[in-house]
Amino acid sequence: MAGNGEHKNESIWDSAAPGWAKWESALMGAAAEATEQMLDAANVEMGMRVLDLACGAGSQTIQAARRVGPTGRVFANDIASKMLTFVTSNTAAAGLTNVETLHGPAEDLSKSGLHVDAATCRLGLMLFQSPQDALAAVRSVLAENGRFAVLVVASPQDNLLFSKTMMIALKHAGKTPPPPGSPGLFALSDPARLESLFQAAGYIDTRIEQVAARLSIASIGDALTMMQEAFGAYRAVLADLDDKKRDVAWAEIRDCIEQFSNQGGVSSDMTLLLASGTNPPA
Repeated sequence: MAGNGEHKNESIWDSAAPGWAKWESALMGAAAEATEQMLDAANVEMGMRVLDLACGAGSQTIQAARRVGPTGRVFANDIASKMLTFVTSNTAAAGLTNVETLHGPAEDLSKSGLHVDAATCRLGLMLFQSPQDALAAVRSVLAENGRFAVLVVASPQDNLLFSKTMMIALKHAGKTPPPPGSPGLFALSDPARLESLFQAAGYIDTRIEQVAARLSIASIGDALTMMQEAFGAYRAVLADLDDKKRDVAWAEIRDCIEQFSNQGGVSSDMTLLLASGTNPPA
């Protein structure tokens, strides 16, 4: 059973689920190529059984499901049950029948009876209370010589749209950036620490590389609405503010977004870290 912290996380992500589903295609269009690189790093191939951890609304689940084909299967896991309803509807709309949803925290995977050939996690691991526990849980259901590949946000200086706006949110909430080891957008932005977590969880042949992406949103208003509706990390930071103080925070965030506007639209370079490792033979 999930602890109190996990129930709080589930509540935050359940509340963000409709917004994330609404904006995921726009946001993750920037990460489509990076997602393919993640699937390559996990050696995802036709006929495989694949775990997609912290699947969100499932756009990367769909990419994995198309890659494994009708003889394969993708297990979409998320702590937020509402996210999984969107996975079900989105995969059905894509004409896919090889996706199965799995609700619960990563730590429960070891009790699920699941067994997969490969595993992925796109832009989720840095938000986990304990990334190392999640890495170990995935390894417990991963076949020998199977690979786990993840994408996380790289350094703040390489992701200025997110780092500048997050600093504004933290300022208004009276909070400091989370220390290393605490959940947050940049919690795993240190390549050495990320690799050490994989190795501490027992993975071998670990690899870390940078992956470039570019986020493009039609307007400043759309970018602000996307952050408000879809980004659980921002919602968590601002959760304790009253409506008036929250509105003030979002107004300053909007002013910051204007720095990244061009002819009405918003565009920003992103840098991600792609990390992967192999579950060694027993």
